[in-house]
Amino acid sequence: MEEESIYNLIPKEYVPPPKPKRYKSKYPAEAPPTASTFGLKTTSKVLGNVAGDYEHFDGPHRSKSLGATFGKAKGSVKPDPQSYRKKGTGTMKLPEATNKFSYTAQERRPPIPKNDEKPIMGLKTDKNFIVANAVEVILKAPKTVPEQPNPLQKKDFGQVPQYLNKIKGDIEEEYNTLKQLKREQEEEQEKQKYLVSQEEVKELRDGLKKKWEAVNKEYQMITHIRKPDTQGLKRKKENCEKELAQLEKDMAALDRAYVFVDSTA
Repeated sequence: MEEESIYNLIPKEYVPPPKPKRYKSKYPAEAPPTASTFGLKTTSKVLGNVAGDYEHFDGPHRSKSLGATFGKAKGSVKPDPQSYRKKGTGTMKLPEATNKFSYTAQERRPPIPKNDEKPIMGLKTDKNFIVANAVEVILKAPKTVPEQPNPLQKKDFGQVPQYLNKIKGDIEEEYNTLKQLKREQEEEQEKQKYLVSQEEVKELRDGLKKKWEAVNKEYQMITHIRKPDTQGLKRKKENCEKELAQLEKDMAALDRAYVFVDSTA
């Protein structure tokens, strides 16, 4: 830490820092930009400085010319006193018109008034426009309100519009089509049903009775238990009750006079 001293109040002489060494690129200043097409109009080299070759350029000559960048060299373009534009070489002559164009009377505007055709100036009037406008408004006939046509007197009053008749006909046609499809579907289902003979009904009824007796015997072995203590026993009892109810329902269906079987079910 610098200690406080009265000598620190004396301004010190400024010593400028030394300048660093001037930067100089390692690449030549006259090398063209990498892969640039600028200034290659008069050379056979397509792209310049692609592979980092700054000194040697492929082709018959270098990719530089006097007028390829910013114009030709100073003093190279001087006027030639012997080379001048001669008469008639700098203008184009238009071909002569074969048909002369002329305006018609309808296309022309009215002519400009002449000096002696001055309008009458300085005319004055004593008419009181306020009173004239008031009198005109007072004497003016009232506006007539156009009479509204009576809708009851129309030709098509009370008639159903044509578009409603068309919509009604479309709905009726669609309803008939659906009705026909439903009738055909019912007829097809009726064809797939057949009558069971009495011998087959008796055989089915006997088989259901035997099945019911077997399930009922198994159910009677469980029904005396008031509270089943296991899940398996409880589930077995419930299955027996459902099966007995279904068997009784099937036997009731076989008690009819005629029994039909639907093959689609």
